[in-house]
Amino acid sequence: QAQVMESGGGVVQEGGSLKLSCISSGLNFDDYTMAWFRQAPGKEREAVSCISWTGESTSYVDSAKGRFTISRDSAKNTVYLQMDNLKAEDTAIYYCAACRRCWSMIAKDYKYWGQGTQVTVSS
Repeated sequence: QAQVMESGGGVVQEGGSLKLSCISSGLNFDDYTMAWFRQAPGKEREAVSCISWTGESTSYVDSAKGRFTISRDSAKNTVYLQMDNLKAEDTAIYYCAACRRCWSMIAKDYKYWGQGTQVTVSS
């Protein structure tokens, strides 16, 4: 059974950094576009970033550009999200998701989802 599982969330002050990890199992990692979404209290889930199955293409929501970096390690079946210069508005539950050979920042296109990891940025 395919699964993805996030880790690395926590509490950090504004301007600080966190690195999220998402390890996959039960799927051919090299066939899957991986993405990070987030959902803040009272708000809809939004896409943060995605990386293609080859790792050659990445995309970011405007608010993450220049601050977040997505990467993947095929040897570890893991995707990462390095988050720098964090702001209070980045506070949310961050979800990892996988879709087979898609290129999308739309949640409904992603088949596999993790349980989420909480990121809290204190001001």
